Amino acid sequence: MAEDLTGLEKRGWGETLRKDNWWIIPVVVFSVLSAFIVYATWAAFQNAHFEFGNYLSPFYSPVLWGDSHHSIFGAQPSWWPGWLPFSPALLILPFPAGFRMTCYYYRGAYYKAFWADPPSCSVGEPRNNYLGEQHLPLILQNLHRYFLYFALLFLCFLTYDAIQGFFFDDDGDEKFNDFGIGVGSLVLCMNVFLLGGYTTGCHSLRHLVGGGSDTTSPSPMRSKCYDCVSCLNGQHMIWAWFSLVWVAFTDVYVRLCSMGIWHDYRIY
Repeated sequence: MAEDLTGLEKRGWGETLRKDNWWIIPVVVFSVLSAFIVYATWAAFQNAHFEFGNYLSPFYSPVLWGDSHHSIFGAQPSWWPGWLPFSPALLILPFPAGFRMTCYYYRGAYYKAFWADPPSCSVGEPRNNYLGEQHLPLILQNLHRYFLYFALLFLCFLTYDAIQGFFFDDDGDEKFNDFGIGVGSLVLCMNVFLLGGYTTGCHSLRHLVGGGSDTTSPSPMRSKCYDCVSCLNGQHMIWAWFSLVWVAFTDVYVRLCSMGIWHDYRIY
């Protein structure tokens, strides 16, 4: 027999029968993401202290144009609009930012924390209508699979940067060919490790390596790749948060070393 729900009133915003502290997670998510967005935006517009020796901040990698020995195409391009302060980070940050914003995990996280849609399970929402992700602006979330391709490409650049972080200019010839291990070398490697775990555990990559097939068992290689991505995907939330915090810390580390506030201790 079907249950009659017509007599139930819709919960108001924040109304719930839950007795636990359900609001803690949305508040933490809101605070951490807000802090990251503010810091990343500030760092992107600085156009300074984003490199220290051969250490390069992940917020600026790859340096397509800019006054840096990491620059691929030279100094500031002539076509850059005069009203907008130039920074190499502004050319590349929209791509990793788009990957995170459209991530399946982060969608659920910031829908709750920023839009209260809903604030948590069984908690009233501040709106009556739900259009879903088939209408603007949320239909743009479907671009996630394309941002994945850029994220994988950026992971290659960051891996190269991490390798370069083991070579120093000890003899002053500005060639950065003296091998060594500094704390910053390990910071850059950890950044690649965490971002790699987050990126390669992506739901879209899981679908991609699965080949759109109902079963992967006929192809042992495809099945192995699918199982590896699925293993990482099972901890996608953990990879997402640790990689987010560490990529910001990596920029902080390079920036403070460049400013002379922190000393990069040489292990070897």
